[in-house]
Amino acid sequence: MATAQINGITVAYDDRGSGGDVLLLVHGHPFDRTMWRGQAEAAAAAGWRVVVPDLRGYGATTVVPGKTPLSQFAADLVGLLDHLGIDCFVVGGLSMGGQIAMEICRAYGDRVRGLLLAATFPQAETADGRVNRARMADRLVAQGLAPYAQEVLPRMVAPRNIASMPAVADHVLGMMRATAPEGAAAALRGRAERPDYADTLAAFDRPALVVVGDEDAFTTRADADRMHGLLRGSELLWLEKVGHMPNLEAAPAFDAALVRLLGRVA
Repeated sequence: MATAQINGITVAYDDRGSGGDVLLLVHGHPFDRTMWRGQAEAAAAAGWRVVVPDLRGYGATTVVPGKTPLSQFAADLVGLLDHLGIDCFVVGGLSMGGQIAMEICRAYGDRVRGLLLAATFPQAETADGRVNRARMADRLVAQGLAPYAQEVLPRMVAPRNIASMPAVADHVLGMMRATAPEGAAAALRGRAERPDYADTLAAFDRPALVVVGDEDAFTTRADADRMHGLLRGSELLWLEKVGHMPNLEAAPAFDAALVRLLGRVA
């Protein structure tokens, strides 16, 4: 693990591989950079440099209470790449990380060579969703992550895979339990104010990959088809018997698709 001072905080990140082709991987909520270990290995083996940070408020990166909009996450990540002397890159994200990747495409699109969107969707938050995220933020600060983590695990990992892949379930549960409540709450409050990214995806004309599992509790087939339709020339990987963590629940298929995307970019 390395660290860098970016936008007034300490950002923790892994930087593996070498060369001029760079992949930035953005974790979801409430996880950390370790969710991408397998994909970082696969991409590095394919000849890519892979940068995998902990987001503001997560993992070993500084926790900032209050509200963290997606634009702040994007600015932190691009600031890290600037610090590392990286101009152009492929960006991939899962769930909230996918929405941060879309925000990077919106704000810094001329620097993005390719896009991976996993278990995510481009819509702005609904009115009910904003209320629910605010309530959840208050709950996490009051109770910590442990009760929430236990409750939501069957929505993060397909129940069948909790039973058949105990190491995956333990990893996901451990990441959630270790997340700082104030950091997670700040992200929830900021994410509630996100814009709609349909126009951003429709304007994106470089290689793209959409990955969604058929047992994802948060992302639907309609979401997957919509993103695939908006992203001209994208690949859609629809995975059966997979929940909200396709990179962990179906790692071989996910990694193969990621390497295909990187090959298209290169």
